[in-house]
Amino acid sequence: MDGKSTIIKTVQQDIISNYTRAAELAKQEADKYKKLANTYSLLRLGIFGLMIFSVYLTIQQDNFTIMAVGFVILLAGFAWLVARQGEYERQRNYYLDLERINLNELNSLQTNTNLYNSGQQYSNEKHFYSSDLDIFGNASLYNLINRAATSAGNDKLAAWLNAPADKPTILSRQEAVKEIAANNDWKVNTQTKLLFATKEDTDQMKRLFVYLGVPLELSGEKWLSAYIKIAPYLLFGTILAGVFFYPLFVLIAVAIAFFNTLILLSKGSYILKAGAVADKIGSVLTNYAIVFKAIESNQWQSEKCAKLNEKLRVNQTSKNIEELSKLINKLSYSLIMIVGFILNVFFLWALKQIILIEKWKRNNRHNFEEAFDVIAEFEALMSIAVPSINYPEWTYPVIADTEGYTVIAKNIAHPLIRGKRVDNDYDLKDAYSIDIITGSNMAGKSTFLRTIGINTVLALAGAKVCAAAMEVSVITIVSYMRIKDSLNESTSTFKAELDRLQMLLAAVEHEHRVFFLIDEMLRGTNSMDKYLGSKAVIEQLISKKGVGMVATHDLQIARLEDKYPAYVRNYYFDIQVLKGEMLFDYKIKHGECKTFNASLLLKQIGINVESE
Repeated sequence: MDGKSTIIKTVQQDIISNYTRAAELAKQEADKYKKLANTYSLLRLGIFGLMIFSVYLTIQQDNFTIMAVGFVILLAGFAWLVARQGEYERQRNYYLDLERINLNELNSLQTNTNLYNSGQQYSNEKHFYSSDLDIFGNASLYNLINRAATSAGNDKLAAWLNAPADKPTILSRQEAVKEIAANNDWKVNTQTKLLFATKEDTDQMKRLFVYLGVPLELSGEKWLSAYIKIAPYLLFGTILAGVFFYPLFVLIAVAIAFFNTLILLSKGSYILKAGAVADKIGSVLTNYAIVFKAIESNQWQSEKCAKLNEKLRVNQTSKNIEELSKLINKLSYSLIMIVGFILNVFFLWALKQIILIEKWKRNNRHNFEEAFDVIAEFEALMSIAVPSINYPEWTYPVIADTEGYTVIAKNIAHPLIRGKRVDNDYDLKDAYSIDIITGSNMAGKSTFLRTIGINTVLALAGAKVCAAAMEVSVITIVSYMRIKDSLNESTSTFKAELDRLQMLLAAVEHEHRVFFLIDEMLRGTNSMDKYLGSKAVIEQLISKKGVGMVATHDLQIARLEDKYPAYVRNYYFDIQVLKGEMLFDYKIKHGECKTFNASLLLKQIGINVESE
């Protein structure tokens, strides 16, 4: 093992040790708060026992004062214990989630598993490159880096990986990623606070956005607001007057209670609609308020993070979301049978909260979705910061601004390959050219194309790349690699290849700076048509000033370098055969491949190929 490999292994072990230690500490804290919560739960039982004992003493001493005073004191104590227990349970849940987050980083590093979404829903075989380059799904780039809990965050990250950003956007993301990577504690804590959203009902949040975006237009809101303020005083006053002074006031109190009930019944549709939204949303909004506060309280230096944060601070987002969550939680009180009845009769509680929510909507609804988009943006940034934190040996690419195409890489390797990765160099500097890559089966041609492609996707999303150095233009990757037939669409392999070729040629002509990756064209036809067709396609790409790589087994294709020496370059991957055994070095070299291995591979399964 060379010195560089030893250093990388040592650094990686330090990262693993840090996550292991953090997970252990989080577990210890969770256990501590669990014990405290259990203790306070037992104390609550003790309070309940004392209440029963006060009833016993009241009966024995025939003194109602004992129970009255005892209940007041014990109820206050009980409420305090409930509050403390709730706080300890919240702390316990936080540290349990913190343990999960740290263990997830360990699993990602060691087994390539991830508790977050793998992005399977974004898989699209008709996309320019995502299917061929393993961008989405199990064992994908998305699965490696995704740390987004919200559906909006997942969508945002997928969009970044699905298309290249422009140079200013890439550079601003790089700057933001560097800041987040330097503050991994903040990232891990924010992920912990957002972990609840992995179990979130997406439709529920959509319903909330619709509800908050559409005013209820409550008829009579002005006089109802005024009446709600005086209603409890009227009812309490008439009850007291009826009990202590004039019995007639009891009837007036009943009439007021009946009138309040009629008001609530007349607005029943509004209350039901709001109640449906209130169900479980209040606690979710409380959780989001905590996340907004975590973003707002940090002193951001990078331009992108600072701008995102400013959107929240200007609108006092965490404070406003917390206020809304309290209003919705209060509205949910009216759904509790006996408590709700009393609150509604005396305070017109549900209607009062709905009016307050409507006022909140009028003042804040325009900023609401924008605020949640800030969280999605931070989640996407935290995701593309993962390589910077977990793989410090990777590098930030230089974004070239050249007239021609630039893709330069030193020691570039495939980020999804575990264990010993073989790296390569590649050099396309401010040029227009097509590289023909020949080589044996399993020698590394396809992997090299995917290595260039997937690292380019990372680079143009704003992330680090799996290389010692990389410089790349803002280009649009278009791949032609995994071509499959489709029974559902009645498409043969050859027809599927023609469709992909048509898409590629159209992209070269109409899309911005296409860089294509072609692996073995026209496999679904005979060898002569395959050669003639492949040659014709490459010549058409040359005529369109197309730029990219073509991997092939067909040595005749390499002859195009003789015809187009200023445009075509030849590379190859070869093998060495020692005593009938094939040895691969997976290193790309200039020139044409001279050694092929199909006959050796067939011989290994019992088929001898005789030369003619």
